[in-house]
Amino acid sequence: MAVTFPKGFYWGGATAANQIEGAWDQDGRGPSVDDHFLGGSITTPRMITRDIDPARFYPNHDGIDFYHRYKEDIALFAEMGFNMFRLSISWSRIFPNGDDEKPNEAGLAFYDNVFDELAKYGIEPLVTLSHYEMPYHLVEKYNGWESRELIGLFERYCKTVFERYQHKVRYWLTFNEINCGTMDMGNLFETSMIQGFEGPASASHTTMQQRYQALHHQFVASARVVRYAHEHYPQFKMGNMDCFILSYPGTCDPADQMACLSEMRRVNWYCSDVQVRGAYPSYAKRFWRENGIELKIEDGDLDDLAAGTIDFYTFSYYMSGLVSTHEMQQVEGNMSEAGRNPYLKSTDWGWQIDPEGLRIALNQIYDRYQIPMMVVENGMGALDEVVVENGEERIHDQYRIDYLRSHVRAIGEAVDDGVDLMGYTWWGPIDLVSAGTGEMRKRYGFIYVDKHDDGTGTYERRRKDSFFAYQKIIKSNGAEGL
Repeated sequence: MAVTFPKGFYWGGATAANQIEGAWDQDGRGPSVDDHFLGGSITTPRMITRDIDPARFYPNHDGIDFYHRYKEDIALFAEMGFNMFRLSISWSRIFPNGDDEKPNEAGLAFYDNVFDELAKYGIEPLVTLSHYEMPYHLVEKYNGWESRELIGLFERYCKTVFERYQHKVRYWLTFNEINCGTMDMGNLFETSMIQGFEGPASASHTTMQQRYQALHHQFVASARVVRYAHEHYPQFKMGNMDCFILSYPGTCDPADQMACLSEMRRVNWYCSDVQVRGAYPSYAKRFWRENGIELKIEDGDLDDLAAGTIDFYTFSYYMSGLVSTHEMQQVEGNMSEAGRNPYLKSTDWGWQIDPEGLRIALNQIYDRYQIPMMVVENGMGALDEVVVENGEERIHDQYRIDYLRSHVRAIGEAVDDGVDLMGYTWWGPIDLVSAGTGEMRKRYGFIYVDKHDDGTGTYERRRKDSFFAYQKIIKSNGAEGL
């Protein structure tokens, strides 16, 4: 029997301000963390510079120029049939230094224009408040989320945009992939503890104590913001956002089963248990003790966590991996490393492709929390070739169509399993700057952008074959073309 997606299911795409907007120093915007990242590759990590060197290339500075081309891009999203578009607000576009007395009106006006353009086509915005980006001034002054001072500054920023966009945005996410704050590379992006740091973005220079204290500050900030939204804007729906990396035991050795359980708790459950259930999980105290973590929890913090639970759960899903106590070949993926699964194929960048894992993840999450869910990132970075046929340039990306269809089938099966799934937004519906490598050649989009790793290009947009495949899927509410 064919799977039927619910009426009103959200289909769309997801992006981040720092990867698409560009205009990094225009109209009053201040430098953000990502503006200090150079480009890299699959073999060369991105480098972080404390000062911005005008002689070097920072790919996020221009992004794909969404700042000036948002009308064109939104029209293309509408042509595909989107009824949801996930985007983030650049904190440094609203408060250039993060602790300014007053917000930047030009930055607020930009997002007014974007939301109005989305409304023109009936596209619902899903807004991430913090997506791997904070004003760099807060890094230099406070070392990012290591300091409690950021809680109040984040609250003020959120209250400002809530008030401004209360009639234009209903769905909000607090922190993007918050659990990446536990990871070696991920915490550089997520908690921004890079005060005075210069070097490769893959380098681990923070302690477990720093990471989990920073996460505690984010949990409190998120909970306070969620509670404030519930009290002042009852029309808002507030969500989290996790990077879900499904783990399988590498063997049937019971030690591997326990190792897999521990990894799932550490990577996937720790953060969402706090944000969904409103308290630290039962296994947290032993984890803290065994890793030398002594959290500074102030009076009222735990009450804040209990009062600020989210309304819906969202996550990214790109790959799965094996966990074992035995030696095995390792592969890299989304901010992480895992054991290679011989039953799976991989992308051009080595990320293991596992659509059935998405169905498993959806069922595991829903069984645990029983609240509505969205898949807000899913996609594949791939090398695209532009070919000329009958005088026209085309991109035949059947590999992306196959990936899309297999994962849509998987979420359809999860819906049939009983999962309360609200929507699916493909990561990078338009080519953008890769967060992990800073590349443009690692393309995710259904829409090709003529920009290259050295910054050259016309920025012209072109529809790939996958554009039309997704268009059919959306038009049929998931039934056609699978």
